[in-house]
Amino acid sequence: MPAAIALSGRRIALLGLVSAIGPVSTDMYLPAFPALEHDLGHGPGSAQITLTTWFVGLAIGQFSMGPICDRFGRRTPLLVGLVVYGIACAIAALTTSFELFCFLRFAAALGGSAATVAPRAIVRDTATGHEGARIMAQLTLVFGVGPILAPSLGGLLLQFGNWRLIFWAGTIFAALMLPWCWRDLADTLPPQMRRELRPVAILARYIGLFREPVFMSTATLSSFSTFTMFAYLGSAPILFERMLGFSPRGFAVFFGLNAAGYILGTQISGRLARKVGLARLMERGIASAMTGTGLLALTCATGLLTSQTPWPICALIMWTTASLGFVGSNATVLALTHHGHQAGSASALLGTLAFSIGGSASILMAYLPAHWLSATGIGMGVGTLGMALCDVWWRHARKTISDGHAN
Repeated sequence: MPAAIALSGRRIALLGLVSAIGPVSTDMYLPAFPALEHDLGHGPGSAQITLTTWFVGLAIGQFSMGPICDRFGRRTPLLVGLVVYGIACAIAALTTSFELFCFLRFAAALGGSAATVAPRAIVRDTATGHEGARIMAQLTLVFGVGPILAPSLGGLLLQFGNWRLIFWAGTIFAALMLPWCWRDLADTLPPQMRRELRPVAILARYIGLFREPVFMSTATLSSFSTFTMFAYLGSAPILFERMLGFSPRGFAVFFGLNAAGYILGTQISGRLARKVGLARLMERGIASAMTGTGLLALTCATGLLTSQTPWPICALIMWTTASLGFVGSNATVLALTHHGHQAGSASALLGTLAFSIGGSASILMAYLPAHWLSATGIGMGVGTLGMALCDVWWRHARKTISDGHAN
């Protein structure tokens, strides 16, 4: 691998920061929903519409960005995406029109899609197997903390200004990342490996990925890991502040401790990847996460744990999120391993599945009664059950391939 495209610690940190744009932009403005609804004049529920337009933009953007990254390389789409995202955030910070704000969230998502797709494709271009798992774990060190801390960061910004400050922060972040990417990131996809940008070829590529059980099982498994985390994030304010009586500062402290547990899990996984193996680490993480969510749901539902015993509840949540550190990055590497020739499209489909399946956690949490102490455990448990079922699917797919080769 040429030195020009070697992923040093500095470049991995850069990719992690850039790839955090998607989840951070999803969660950071959640605390500002009431103020946004008041200022833009469309009343209760209208902020949720802006979030929907963001998710639609991510879905469309990632599907289109994958083939674009396979045709034009990784660097140029990433740079253009940062420009689009930064400009859209700046105009959103200035607008007083609800309709224009929705359009700008959609446009920002299209730009932010490049920051989601390109980094994973760059990792796949430069490394796979155990080395890919090690790099993905380091990237997750930065990327994984984003959605956990984003609501707290948004709340902090609201202490210094109104909701518009959050979008100015997005513009500033893009402005800082753009020259850093320009200077430090060389393109990792050689011109001779770039693929055609024809609709028929793009459709055939995606159909091929959808029909490949090994890819789809691990990609969906990784997405259910995201679902588990989103279920926790969606229920956390009600659980900790209303039911367990945490102060805003105590809530922020626990968020930080939980993020540290997740980081610790990813880093241990990255260091053990060569010795233990990606699949074994992933499956041990799934088993551990299922145990944590099972105990959480069971003990809360039966009254063994109550609002008077907050710390055992916190410990079980931390156990689960730390276990997820062994799942997502390894499943991502396993999904992309055999797709170096179309890493952009594979990364795009993986990201689309993650946001689609992960985002549905908020729908589930909305239907679970808010007064149930066990709701968080149930929501996270659905995610861990999904991971376990996908693992069975993946094992079956691998066995089918092995039997086919044997014959």
